[in-house]
Amino acid sequence: MTRVDADFLHDPALAAVLDALEAGGARTLIVGGAVRNALLGEAVGDVDLATDAPPEQVVALAEKAGLKAVPTGIEHGTVTLVSDKRGFEVTTFRRDVETDGRHAKVAFSTSVEEDAQRRDFTMNALYATREGEVIDPVGGLDDLRARRLRFVGDPEARIEEDYLRILRFFRFLAWYGREAEPVAVAACTAMADGLEQISRERVGAEMRKLLAAPDPGPALSLMEETGVLARVLPGADVAPLRALSAFEDAPSWQRRLAALGVHDPTSALRLSKDEARHQMRLTEALSEDWSLSEAGYRLSAAQARDYALIRRAHGYDLPDDWTARLDHAASARLPITAADLQPDLQGPALGRGLRAAEAAWIAGDFAMPAPALIDVALLAGKAQP
Repeated sequence: MTRVDADFLHDPALAAVLDALEAGGARTLIVGGAVRNALLGEAVGDVDLATDAPPEQVVALAEKAGLKAVPTGIEHGTVTLVSDKRGFEVTTFRRDVETDGRHAKVAFSTSVEEDAQRRDFTMNALYATREGEVIDPVGGLDDLRARRLRFVGDPEARIEEDYLRILRFFRFLAWYGREAEPVAVAACTAMADGLEQISRERVGAEMRKLLAAPDPGPALSLMEETGVLARVLPGADVAPLRALSAFEDAPSWQRRLAALGVHDPTSALRLSKDEARHQMRLTEALSEDWSLSEAGYRLSAAQARDYALIRRAHGYDLPDDWTARLDHAASARLPITAADLQPDLQGPALGRGLRAAEAAWIAGDFAMPAPALIDVALLAGKAQP
């Protein structure tokens, strides 16, 4: 018998939730990511629960025990119980009745085996009792030990329930897998058209998580081979990202997205304004092949660091003191202002002169004195545009 030993099994807040439900005779199990990660020795985030009690009973039992119940997805059987100011999602065992590739109509069940059959991957269909005894209705333990990613049941049937599972397949492969079941890969390839039904927001959320994996390169290469990557990120090239992942000191999904060279990541992934600005500035710098001095001067500290690492991924050598160079550039201030050029230059000529002086100053590693910069500015400003 396989058992899981994890800190959350001794969490008083979780115990209070389990006590409340079991007091009414409800069978309640820990399910999904908490069990999977504990067995892998990975960090555990949220602890989710599955129960044979219908959601109305879950609410009643929680309130009887003095716990707050929030109906976060009650139509699909999910209630969040708040214990010690933390939320625990409790979902009634269920089976799908009807799906359209995005949404599902469910029927509640009292069978853990039925509940397991509607989950996406076998490694996510693992349950545990409060004592840590693992329940494995669909053979997820063997897959987890092999780091093999496999759909529960027929891959095409699972994908038809929600086409986002194609991207989830590659995301879980990046985080937890070493081996992708061939029939699952074939199903993702054959059914990739269904991704057109998925909102860009959901696609963006999934791709952010995938790109944040310790090494997303192999999963992204498989996405590229199957044609899935081109559907969600047209123009993406995985080679620079795979080079980047080899020497990054910490993962950054935004840096990795920029390394892919995507044509329009903002609309493809519905990036926020700040995220889009970050990508746009990196794209501009890369397309114009800025020096480290220019990148450090014109970009934020995070953008400049990303730019330098992406350049290295494209085969450029970075000097040993590259971080110091970026810091030096970031602290530099142009020693002349518009007032130094007036009244000799006015209007567009003034802007042209300042830009020329700034470019010369950056190219000279911020060492050119003010009089020489003024000469450069006057010459450029008075030149025929």
